[in-house]
Amino acid sequence: MDIQNIDIVKSSGEIVKFSLEKLRRSLKRTGADDTIVNQILDTVRDELYQGISTKEIYNRAFALLKKNKSFLASKYKLKKAIYELGPTGFPFERFVSAILDYSGYNTKVSVILQGKCVSHEIDVIAFKNSEATIIECKFHSEQGQNCNVKVPLYINSRYQDVKSNWDQSSKNEAVLTPGWVATNTRFTKDALQYGNCCGLYLLSWDYPKNNGLKDRIDRLGLYPITVSTLLTNREKQFLLSRDIVLCRALINDSFYLDHLGISETRKEKILNEISQLCN
Repeated sequence: MDIQNIDIVKSSGEIVKFSLEKLRRSLKRTGADDTIVNQILDTVRDELYQGISTKEIYNRAFALLKKNKSFLASKYKLKKAIYELGPTGFPFERFVSAILDYSGYNTKVSVILQGKCVSHEIDVIAFKNSEATIIECKFHSEQGQNCNVKVPLYINSRYQDVKSNWDQSSKNEAVLTPGWVATNTRFTKDALQYGNCCGLYLLSWDYPKNNGLKDRIDRLGLYPITVSTLLTNREKQFLLSRDIVLCRALINDSFYLDHLGISETRKEKILNEISQLCN
């Protein structure tokens, strides 16, 4: 079978040609060595058929990675793990806030700021070097949904209202820098064009190039707790409800695992998986 002619169905319903190189890159990004990567590619290649979904390919590669090393599988499921932060979107706001905290910002979540016309609830406000940045988070709990142009349009109008009041207020010592839009999916072409034109900073799964959400997470080792392959969904939801959004936070507050009644043996495995992820 010529794998270059295999059509695969993306979560959005779009049909594209299968790319072995794309799969190779996503596996390599986990830190898996060439032997493991080539074994997985050989298995997936043998199981391909016309019209296979990206979800099926992902599930197969994930299962094979997990069989080798669970922390590699955790890295591989990063995109899916961010969807699992839902459904409300609030954990995603806390996640974005935590990433900025580790990047040298001082952040607050869900802040009410007065605009010139009305007050606004801002998802995240971040301070650094006498500058302030307001970040609006657009979370999608289902794959295949992208941020269209309405999102930056709406957020820019809110930002301009807040900025008008901010600049006139003597209470604000920090300078308000351009607003951010952060999403766990992708921006449409129009959304990127408008956002860049009006001066918003856009952050999505893979934008800006080499500095998107996935790049920042991998670079800083700031994985959401939902990447764990050893914790159950119930355990993850308990931890999220206690503001444990990052794996790193669980290393420092491992007593939460005792609250869950997790055995010492299992606790050791979970903390080992998380430690390998964060290093």
